[in-house]
Amino acid sequence: MAGVRRRRALGLLALGASAATAGAFWPTASDDRRVVAGRLGSDRNSIGSTRAAAPTGPVPVVRENQAPGITWPPTDGRRPGVDDRRRQIQGYASATSVAHGETIDFHVAVDPAGPYRITVVRLGWYGGAGARELLTSPELTGGPQPLPVPHPETGALACRWPVSWTLRIPDDWTSGLYQAIFTSAEGWRGYTPFVVRDDRRAAALCVVVPFTTYQAYNQWPMDGTVGRSLYYGYRHGVLDYERRSFDVSYDRPYAGEGWPKHLDRDHDFVRWAEKRGYDLTYATTEDLHSGRLAPARHRGLVFCGHDEYWSRAMRIAAERAVAAGTSLAFLAANSVYWHIRLGPSADGRPERLVTCYKTSPDPGADAAGATTHWRSVAPDGSDAEQRLLGIQYNGIVATPQPLVVAAAEHWFWAGCGVADGDRIPGLVGGEADGTVSGNPRPAGVTGVTLGTASYPNRYRQQRVQKTHLYETPRGGVVFAAGTLFWTMALHRNGHRDERVERATANLLDRIIRS
Repeated sequence: MAGVRRRRALGLLALGASAATAGAFWPTASDDRRVVAGRLGSDRNSIGSTRAAAPTGPVPVVRENQAPGITWPPTDGRRPGVDDRRRQIQGYASATSVAHGETIDFHVAVDPAGPYRITVVRLGWYGGAGARELLTSPELTGGPQPLPVPHPETGALACRWPVSWTLRIPDDWTSGLYQAIFTSAEGWRGYTPFVVRDDRRAAALCVVVPFTTYQAYNQWPMDGTVGRSLYYGYRHGVLDYERRSFDVSYDRPYAGEGWPKHLDRDHDFVRWAEKRGYDLTYATTEDLHSGRLAPARHRGLVFCGHDEYWSRAMRIAAERAVAAGTSLAFLAANSVYWHIRLGPSADGRPERLVTCYKTSPDPGADAAGATTHWRSVAPDGSDAEQRLLGIQYNGIVATPQPLVVAAAEHWFWAGCGVADGDRIPGLVGGEADGTVSGNPRPAGVTGVTLGTASYPNRYRQQRVQKTHLYETPRGGVVFAAGTLFWTMALHRNGHRDERVERATANLLDRIIRS
């Protein structure tokens, strides 16, 4: 086995301390065992009425997107994709997000052994190209690395591959969603994503990238034998729910080429929003959990992807943000569905393990509650996600359905040219949300249903989807699209709809002005 030589980025050798700051009243627990269950509005007197001021000065994202881009995803005539049986080149990052001056490590395995390079790109608009190349590492040498042995109790797969390359984040990099591209001498190419935060500037909107959900779905390695996710393991080469993991580790590649399942939904929004020049900064679900992301610094948080797995600390931070007047925009469905714990790796590094026992008894249940459906955490159902979102998951959509417009006179639909009863084809798909009787609803707010769809779920049962918004006494809004296809309608070929674009712009503009 060839050794892997540790290198550092040329010209980027100076190490920097984190500049992360947390709001004075947001949870900053290292794990959920230090968080006491909270309720929306329970801390109204202590929160105060101060809201984020409107940012001033040039918008970094606008300046950034004036730079020349590269085509993303790559379209050059390269080899077929990396696979989890041969594992030609794969790697993972030491963190989901990193701030200016901080370092991030990459752990890479190459088979057969030989030279490779790591290229870092930022995803965005860039005149339609989709990405910009920032730098490429010096030539590195790597070799195969072993598959981890599953944890005997939880099934967790945690690699202990050596550090291959360490990158210090330059001070002039714009906050965003980044990709590290691992390219072997033979032309094989793998990826891993990470976020660059800007802890120095409070943008109007913070895009929260759902790495907890990326990891929950990560089936690496998809080899028919070893791979585990929070959904499945393998039994006789077939995916089996009963063989799933209860813990999944960030210390492993994402399956296949390294592009996480559902990341496309985030990318659709990123390209659209950066094209329109919104004042954005980026963070991750782990940042919301830890307090590195302080919601009070922003007018609104945008959860643009499939954001299904939430810790108690994340939930408390979001509820306190709403109570203080910060807006939340959930541009997907099935959000805040599973309660998780975020814990350290075996060597003590924080936020490297996602725990969710789902439908099995949770031996580690603590004051934050068992890791199961949020609507089942509290015996009386008071933790149901509907209490925060206004709607909640109610089924998988067998075939895409039109969204039937409701409340067309509402400011959300202004300029869209719609009337009640108009149909937006194919907008409700994948998974859907609706109201569930018996579960709590947001109290003391003004809510409105903006669209509905009747759909058969995969069991041929009829369900009603809703797109929903409510306004809070302190001037914020909470929007829930109620469909996984919303961001596809913003940008993706074959799905783009100008009415959805305009409505989404109305929403973000209202959040920024509020």
